[in-house]
Amino acid sequence: GDIMAEGEGLLSVDYEVFGKVQGVFFRKYTQGEAKRLGLVGWVQNTSHGTVQGQIQGSTARVRELQNWLQKVGSPQSRISRAEFCNEKEITALEHKDFQILK
Repeated sequence: GDIMAEGEGLLSVDYEVFGKVQGVFFRKYTQGEAKRLGLVGWVQNTSHGTVQGQIQGSTARVRELQNWLQKVGSPQSRISRAEFCNEKEITALEHKDFQILK
């Protein structure tokens, strides 16, 4: 079916992933998965050893990436938990693509 099904809203969610998620290509894999799902947003390392960012796209695809961030991650990562906040419906995507921020 259509990625943007009729009546399916757009969602924006902020996330932070805890565990062994730095130095394990977590950002690169997150970007790859987000692009595969057709999502936009960003990902970056924080100074306190976590990875954080924002994801935007169709609700179903955002849920898929949330699940991936909680359970899968990059092959070498060890995720202890993922936290999500500032979830809101948006009328248009606020990013052009999915970027890794330094």
